[in-house]
Amino acid sequence: MSANELNTTARDLMSVRAMIAELEAEAEALTDKIKTAMVEQGTEIIQGDGWKATWKNVTSSRFDSKAFKADHADLYGKYSKATTTTRFVLSV
Repeated sequence: MSANELNTTARDLMSVRAMIAELEAEAEALTDKIKTAMVEQGTEIIQGDGWKATWKNVTSSRFDSKAFKADHADLYGKYSKATTTTRFVLSV
């Protein structure tokens, strides 16, 4: 791929990412409108023509690895493993 093609591709990628960010912000604003309606109606479930939204509290348990490491550093070291990944970053 030529330098010109790479520049065009990178600019296209940045443009698409900007559009995605705008759409995500719009989706968040619309979500907030629906949540506001649910609060106003005092309900966890709301529905219309061909759609249904739920907004409920969910309780889950997560493993606190920082606390475990602080309390049991030897076991943490014994059972933890390093992983390697690749990361792509495009910046201006």
